[in-house]
Amino acid sequence: MRLLQRSILFDLIRVFALLLSALTVMLVFVGVLQQVTAHGLGPEQVLEILPYIVPSMLPFTIPATLLLAVSVVYGRLGGDQELTAAKAAGINPMSLLLPALILGVVLSGCSFALTDRTIPWAMRNIQNSIARQMESIFLETLRSHHAIAERDRGYSISVKGVRGKTLVEPILQYLPRGRTESVTLQADEAQLQFDLEGQQIILRLVNCHFESSGHGTGYVARKSIPVPLPQKLTGARPRHLSIEDIHVRRNESSERIADTRDHHDIETAMALTLGDFGWLRGPDSSEYQTLLQIDQNELAKLNTEVHSRFAMSASCFFFVLLGAPFAVSQARRQFLTSFFLCFLPILLVYYPLGMLMMNLSKSGTVDPTWAMWISNALLLGAACMVMRNVLKH
Repeated sequence: MRLLQRSILFDLIRVFALLLSALTVMLVFVGVLQQVTAHGLGPEQVLEILPYIVPSMLPFTIPATLLLAVSVVYGRLGGDQELTAAKAAGINPMSLLLPALILGVVLSGCSFALTDRTIPWAMRNIQNSIARQMESIFLETLRSHHAIAERDRGYSISVKGVRGKTLVEPILQYLPRGRTESVTLQADEAQLQFDLEGQQIILRLVNCHFESSGHGTGYVARKSIPVPLPQKLTGARPRHLSIEDIHVRRNESSERIADTRDHHDIETAMALTLGDFGWLRGPDSSEYQTLLQIDQNELAKLNTEVHSRFAMSASCFFFVLLGAPFAVSQARRQFLTSFFLCFLPILLVYYPLGMLMMNLSKSGTVDPTWAMWISNALLLGAACMVMRNVLKH
């Protein structure tokens, strides 16, 4: 039995590795095209981010590839009547399905590790590469045109020259947040620093003279001014965070919700005490609801990401649980026919239902603790019916 199980396991691994390599290569081009379209990367930047796109695609390719590998191997076993011979020899068919189930459990763990560790690491490196590209574009624009204007972001910069990352005699005109009058700053030089997480560029001015229409003129030896990035990068989505980082952001969102509610309760009590009943129907009350809704939506998205990460990783096991006995029951068909007959309901039901539950969970309509497992529960029910038929006949 161990020899037979090892033979099946090695067949599964060999076919899975071959199919995974081919499918990943095709999807990598899709990922590269998406990044090029979104950020206008050149050939050098594409080659730089290519090693990070590959692991970010694996969690999506592993389940379908595993299902195809199981269809190939167990379809051949069923078509060659090897399972019939094993049953005639008194071997339980479940022992022949055990290698596939073990491989499904192992790949579920690998898929979770990829989504929790590898993808956040890959996305950080991709964004750093894009940030370096933006930095070079920003400096090259100042070097060639001696000026850059971002009127919609509230600032413009003109320089006499650029030396490395140092701006020579820069003149900065910007509109500080919360103010109506612009400020003009002129310095001997300025160092540039890109803050990717803060979505801003920090200008460290030396010997700075400033002039404001509302506050006159002045001088400071050193001053740091943050201005927005010319092209806003995509912020860190929950999918790009590890479980530990998600827990930190969940705690921060919960604390903000509690603080907002406490602050509103105090202001409501004060309004009732002073008889200011108009405040309860005024803009302050709607502002409270808006702030509370923003934090609640953020918390719901983070909770959904945690549970969906476990559920999507476990789909490898449930795909095998359904695909292996289904391939055996369809032994007289071609393995591709067996695969499509099994994968088509998954494509039409499993993934749309999973996306529906994910959207409802993110909006706070349903609890992601059980909602994200509904699709896997359907696979389990279908697998039990197919498995029963295979074991019986």
